[in-house]
Parts: sequence; structure tokens; C-alpha cells
Amino acid sequence: MKKVCIIGCFADTFDLLNGQTVKTKIVYKELEKSIGCDEVMKIDTYGGVKTLVKTPIIVLNALKSAQNIIILPAENGLRIIVPFLIGLNRVFKRNIYYDVIGGWLPEFVKKRKWLGIFLKKINSIFVETSSMKEQLKSQGYNNIEVIPNCKELDILDAKTIKYTGIKPYRLCTFSRVTKEKGIEDAVRAVCEINSMHSDIFAELDIYGQIEDNQEEWLKKLQTLAPGYIKYKGMVPFSQSTKVLKEYDALLFPTYYEGEGFAGTIIDAFAAGLPVIASDWKYNSEIIKSGMTGVIFKTHSINELKNAIISIDKDIKKWNLMRQNCISEAKRYLPANAMKKLIDIVNG
Repeated sequence: MKKVCIIGCFADTFDLLNGQTVKTKIVYKELEKSIGCDEVMKIDTYGGVKTLVKTPIIVLNALKSAQNIIILPAENGLRIIVPFLIGLNRVFKRNIYYDVIGGWLPEFVKKRKWLGIFLKKINSIFVETSSMKEQLKSQGYNNIEVIPNCKELDILDAKTIKYTGIKPYRLCTFSRVTKEKGIEDAVRAVCEINSMHSDIFAELDIYGQIEDNQEEWLKKLQTLAPGYIKYKGMVPFSQSTKVLKEYDALLFPTYYEGEGFAGTIIDAFAAGLPVIASDWKYNSEIIKSGMTGVIFKTHSINELKNAIISIDKDIKKWNLMRQNCISEAKRYLPANAMKKLIDIVNG
């Protein structure tokens, strides 16, 4: 019998870079490193409805094969996997843990109180922020622990920071390319700033995976955008530091409803890159305004513009923030962030 079985979206034959897939693979890899490859198995839930109908078989296989079960489902998977898992575990008596991806769970279960009957029977639910823990505690959950998001990071050596100093300032976004991630707000802010200057004040490069239903919107945006706005495609997460270190700031004007502890913030910190982010969900809990970035009012183009312009007003402070980001990134290495989970699994 294995020590751990991880049930989650691995999508090994696809080049998926969304937060769910990336985190699932990181958890699996870190557990393999910590307790040994022979002690960890995985079950891939990628495949939508075709996989969901196999849930009873997936759950039974996991319970028969491992002492500890770790699940990382999204919304649809959670509603189906957890009831089966808790029901069948009456026979197997395994330890069950739920590692939450994103920030959607508190609102999700608030509207689905029936699901809480099952979730409260899980040994531990690991959420990404203290705010999420408090929200769930207020709903009667006593099995909540905090484990911040984490990534295998190539943290930049502070000696090699490419310090900010000359215009045009290089800005980027580094998330899924959707309207809800604030991409359009970022484009608008940069265009309006540049229209106020005789020379180009800032350039904006957009990185990330384009959602299937967002391609037409992006094409329209690109058609209207000036030459200093460019879509640069996807970057493997192993290359994020190499790419991001060349920029002066990462823009993250998100208003995505499911936002949790966004991995793009960790990517930026590892590259010594301050983050200009909306005051949305948990951003202000992760980014220390004035230390590792700037927080602005969600949807406020004017505040976003002011935050971008602040780079030029105090370059010395901005470069100090670059150093702070590198120090902060070390907290989010998997070995540090996942220590609590590893210790629990090891008993």
C-alpha cells in the first residue's frame, strides 16, 4: 500500500499552464521528493464529464491503494468526488485531505450547505490565505489549515537584478488571458499614460494562455492596440524568472471571481519584479503595498495609471522593492510552503 494518493488534474499529455494543473503537479513532485517515489501514486481527473462518470472507480481505487488521500478538484469535481470519498471511507478509514486551489471555496460552500456535511468530515482542508480560513471558520468549519500557494522557483540572485532606470518602462501581464484578469484595463491604462507624453512612457507585453472563449475578444483588442502593446504567447513555468526579470513591473488588475493566491504574484517575486495589483480578493494579503508592489482600487483606471507613473516618480524606492520581492519569494518555495502538509502525511 502507498502512503499517499493524489487525485487531481495532471493532464500530462497536454500543455496546460492553468493554476489547477500547475499546483497539482507541484504537490505531487514535492511529495515524491519528501517521502519517495514508491510511496506516492496519482490519479488524473483531466477529461471533463468523461472522467466525472468514472468517479466511483477513481475513489475506490484511491482508497484501496493508499493510507492518505489528497484531492485537488475544481468546482464540478468537488461536488461529485467528496460525497463518494466520504461515503466509501466509512469502510476504509483513510486520512483524507483537500488542498484548495484558488479563492472560490468560501462562497461556493456558502451557497451549497449540503456539501459542508461532507467537507467537515475531511481530516484537513488546506486553503491559501488566512482570510479564506476565517471565512470558512465563520461557517462552522473547524478543519481548516493555511498553506500558501507555492511554485518551483528559479529565484533570481539579488546581485543580478536588472534595475529600473530608463523609459520606456517595460510592463507585463502574466496570467490566463481573459477579460476578467484585467487585461483590457492594463491596456487602457498604458495607452492613456502614453497619450499624455511626447515619448512612449511604457510598453506592455501580454503573456499567458488564451481561454477558448476569449480569442475573439483578444483579437479585437490587439487590432485596436498600438505597437507598444504586444501579445507574447505562453511561457513554461520553468522559464518565468528568465522572462520576467527583464521587466520593470507586473500588472495584475484582476477582478476574476475565483481568484485565490495567484501564482503569477509568486512568479514576479522570484524575478525581483514588483506587482501593481487590484485590491481584489486576497491580493492585499499577499502584496505588501510599498514593499513588494502597489495595491490600487479594483476597476479604477486612474489609480492604476497613478501606480504605473509612481515608478518614474521614485525609482530608488522601486528598485528597493525589487530586492524585497526576492526575499519574499523564498517563503513560497514548495519545501517551505508545503512543510505542514508533508509533516501531517508523515504522521
